Amino acid sequence: MELLVASGVGLLTAAGVYLMLRLRTFPVILGLSLLAYAVNLFLFASGRLVVNQPPVLLNEGPYTDPLPQALALTAIVIAFGMTALVVIMALASFVRAGTDEVDMETETPVAHEAANDTPTGDAT
Repeated sequence: MELLVASGVGLLTAAGVYLMLRLRTFPVILGLSLLAYAVNLFLFASGRLVVNQPPVLLNEGPYTDPLPQALALTAIVIAFGMTALVVIMALASFVRAGTDEVDMETETPVAHEAANDTPTGDAT
């Protein structure tokens, strides 16, 4: 069971990093979400993987720590807010630039229009 969860965390992390390195906005957002899911799965699994056991027992025996589940729930809410913020920023960037590429080499149309308004030559 631990090998399966560790493989899932590694696969989600690798896919998230791969998508974050893309040059389009939407795959970057998906990669960020996959990294958040990997962190949530890691936090959830850190509470001890015990099958068919209640979270807390009164007598001594194996039990599951409930704190990582609470942290995972908090991380889910934070990841949702962060994803919503990134989607709004990407949408505003798309509306302003007219493209969803994340390439810093090319000029945006807004920057190009501002460059044409400046006078050229000697102003004295």
